[in-house]
Amino acid sequence: MLDKIASIEARYAELGELLEHHADDYQRITEFAKERSEIEPVVLKAAQYRSVIKQIEEARSLEEIDDAELRELARADLATLIPQSEVLEKELKTLLVPKDPRDDRNVIVEIRAGAGGEEAALFAGELFRIYSRYAEKRRWTVEMISQNETGIGGFKEAIFEVKGKGAYSRLKYESGVHRVQRVPATESSGRIHTSTATVAVLAEVDEVDVTIPDSDVRIDVFRSAGAGGQNVQKNSTAVRITHYPTGIVVACQDERSQMQNRIRAFAILRAKLYEIEANKRQEELEATRRSQVGMGDRSEKIRTYNFPQSRVTDHRIGLSNFNIAAVMDGEIDGFIDELSLRAETERLSSGDTDDEE
Repeated sequence: MLDKIASIEARYAELGELLEHHADDYQRITEFAKERSEIEPVVLKAAQYRSVIKQIEEARSLEEIDDAELRELARADLATLIPQSEVLEKELKTLLVPKDPRDDRNVIVEIRAGAGGEEAALFAGELFRIYSRYAEKRRWTVEMISQNETGIGGFKEAIFEVKGKGAYSRLKYESGVHRVQRVPATESSGRIHTSTATVAVLAEVDEVDVTIPDSDVRIDVFRSAGAGGQNVQKNSTAVRITHYPTGIVVACQDERSQMQNRIRAFAILRAKLYEIEANKRQEELEATRRSQVGMGDRSEKIRTYNFPQSRVTDHRIGLSNFNIAAVMDGEIDGFIDELSLRAETERLSSGDTDDEE
């Protein structure tokens, strides 16, 4: 671990010198400053850790002298310093765990009604509201890309973009099947129904991250349609892209121009292709071990919203929240924090950091 820290500290010092030597090159300064700010938390934490280790060594040396009063003071210091060093060491190991390079990116979220007919569509609409409210609380922006409304406030499908620093790092844990248990408004007998909706969270990727040859796609244009299927534009502005190698089909119609819809559709396609490759790499690295928080596979029910009991349970971590109204209003940080901690613990235990000193 200390070897890794030493190399990071050396790079940090080097970047400081580079910033001074390239004061007139704005682009280089921006790159150097960004890299320096990313590793600065490790450098600062390492300085704290070394300071505490030095104090421990000094206190232990005092234990060897003949002065009983100083020995007692040294033991008292060690009782405080040793636990402090253990906490700092743990924090350093956490900072040294490789981050998902996509964590700071914007995301594309796809919500689709599953089993349950109109009730599932209504639930899909409520999930959209949860994420919209969550984004609002974190001062992120939400932009609708494509939607297929049912006419009574639900969605058969809703695809939208969430823009904000760290959006993927938080929302990536929402991928999977969400299940709702409640009495639908249309149920006269008061019987509880179970419905589902699927959520897919894709990190937005740049064109340079995923190259799509023209020969791999077919692009079709058609007229945009509103709720119920009626045409709302005379011009063909909607765009459908078919990716031959994977069979993925992406359609966008909410933008005003064909070009804007085309750009959006390609952005979604790139995100999907990147996700496929990322999952392949994950499976290769973990051939015999799956992440404790799951990969967001749509076959797994990750969360249940039980309205009669006012309980929301995340099955991956066994955590329940008994204030369903707050959860439906976007208060989902409790689940995300615990899932993030579980994922971090898993990465640490998998040997991604070197404990040798």
